[in-house]
Amino acid sequence: MDGLAHQIVAGIATGGIYAAVSLALVMIYQATHHVNFAQGEMATLSTFIAWSMIEAGIPYWVAFFATIAISFVIGAAVERLLMRPVQNAPVLTHVGVFIGLLLIVGNATGWIFGYTTKLFPTPFESDKPLLGGLVSAHELGSTAVTLAVLSLVYLFFRHTRLGLAMRAAAYNPRSARLVGIRVGWMLALGWGLAAAIGAVAGMMVAPVVFLDPTMMLGILLYAFAGALLGGIDNPSGAVIGGFAVGVLENLAGAYVVGTELKLTVALAIIIGVLVVKPSGLFGRVVMSRV
Repeated sequence: MDGLAHQIVAGIATGGIYAAVSLALVMIYQATHHVNFAQGEMATLSTFIAWSMIEAGIPYWVAFFATIAISFVIGAAVERLLMRPVQNAPVLTHVGVFIGLLLIVGNATGWIFGYTTKLFPTPFESDKPLLGGLVSAHELGSTAVTLAVLSLVYLFFRHTRLGLAMRAAAYNPRSARLVGIRVGWMLALGWGLAAAIGAVAGMMVAPVVFLDPTMMLGILLYAFAGALLGGIDNPSGAVIGGFAVGVLENLAGAYVVGTELKLTVALAIIIGVLVVKPSGLFGRVVMSRV
């Protein structure tokens, strides 16, 4: 019974990471109607930036918030410089840009920082067992940080004028322009926010999986499964889906398929959702007249 409780609690902790990346994927999808395949590589680059600052002697939390700011600028710059020129291009052009961004960012990260695995520090350390030994200090701390970030994002979009303008620009750009919203800048801000959220996820997961240029590949797959499960066009649903995938992954890895085949859980969820309910549990079913 204790083993089951531990797997559920640990699944919630990892699910928080998946939820954050799922939210970042949904934010880009709402703006472009495409999945940003490079979201994981961008988060990895941000985590390496944080690691380099910490190695230089900068305190952890200073490096943490500085990395979020730098990641925001990088995300906005990607939208302005790469995505804006092809915003009216065919679908395959967008896919090509995303794949190119994935390869460029991934290889540039390895070239700059090296391909050797690095230890990333955690600010959450404790010698005492927490919650009866069910969870480590880092799992509890990373869950708290992730929930705080998700709560702030929710409050931002629901209760600020800028957040409402960004939602309007993502849902209906034409109508948003008619009421005076600068849609282009709203989309850039959305990209920046998605990159910042991805950076938080990268810094929280790096102490667990260790830091290398490919550390986010599996995490991105789990996050994509969570986004599809909750609804690729529903931010709240994607967050719930991310937590659900984290718990399912841990339970399946412990009691069904084993740790070596845990990645197949994400693939099974992706295929199952696309076959049974493509809009996800909380997504909208869009019907168009032809």
